[in-house]
Amino acid sequence: MARSTASRSAISRIEPGRPPAAPGLAARAQAVRRFNRFYTRQIGALREGLLQSPYSLTQVRLLYELAHRDGLSATTLGRELGLDGGYLSRTLAGFEKQGLIRKAPAPADARQNILSLTPKGRKLFAPLEQRSQQEAEGLLGALAPAAQARLVDAMQTIEQLVEPAAAAPPYLLRAQRPGDIGWVISRHGALYAQEYGWDISFEALVAEIAGRFVSKFDPQRERCWIAERDGVNVGSVFLVRESKQVAKLRLLIVEPSARGMKLGQRLVEECIRFARAQGYRKLTLWTNDCLHAARRIYQQAGFVLLKEEKHHSFGVDLVGQNWELKL
Repeated sequence: MARSTASRSAISRIEPGRPPAAPGLAARAQAVRRFNRFYTRQIGALREGLLQSPYSLTQVRLLYELAHRDGLSATTLGRELGLDGGYLSRTLAGFEKQGLIRKAPAPADARQNILSLTPKGRKLFAPLEQRSQQEAEGLLGALAPAAQARLVDAMQTIEQLVEPAAAAPPYLLRAQRPGDIGWVISRHGALYAQEYGWDISFEALVAEIAGRFVSKFDPQRERCWIAERDGVNVGSVFLVRESKQVAKLRLLIVEPSARGMKLGQRLVEECIRFARAQGYRKLTLWTNDCLHAARRIYQQAGFVLLKEEKHHSFGVDLVGQNWELKL
């Protein structure tokens, strides 16, 4: 039976060795391309300078990785970001010429150089980090809280479907909302009583710290992060202003149900990033030596133990510790 002219024409357009597209796939691909155009416009990727800077999207991403990760080599950066070797080499050479990065031989392989930002590089990147945060908050701030949650959930769904290995963690970090401060106070009191035998005077101290944060909150220099999982609060941390140069990390807590996901580490990292972006020079904290998991997080983040002092508080004998991280 002879094929129609239209059928023959359609078949002739199929590339040799390539199966025809599944029904609806072409239309879905168009939708993906439309979303890509929309989102690159939203984040300003098409502008010559990203975040009101002379740097491109790729250059800012390189600065971001170097600002937030240690021990990176050019090889690792190129592989993880999928960058052409020649382009990456030229870009890094430009950064080095501007005094933004430094190189040091890798301890395990002298043929490799470990890259890091110089003080000048960190100073340059800090306002870019701040502007990026402000742009993201501006995008979300135009939406109602329920719509914000839908948008973030949709973004996490895209990550999980397209690249499961790099999917977002199973929790959401957000700013405090009405009712959250009461939860912070209550859960500190309950958990520390259950796990360490501390009495109600500790809950009173937490209430004092949290109340002062709310009553004197400076949104430009202070921040609270609430970790939420499936609509339930599972962690928190606060960063408060001590002086123009010094910030303090306070009230880190992770619910037992959320432990093992590196949530505590993530909360501390957010504090450090925010402190650097706001131009603080030092981040301090006070804890007690019995809080082993928290102390490990602080050590891994680079905090240094400055002083220890025995004291009797919250109904038990403790050893208080002062830690510091120079930013």
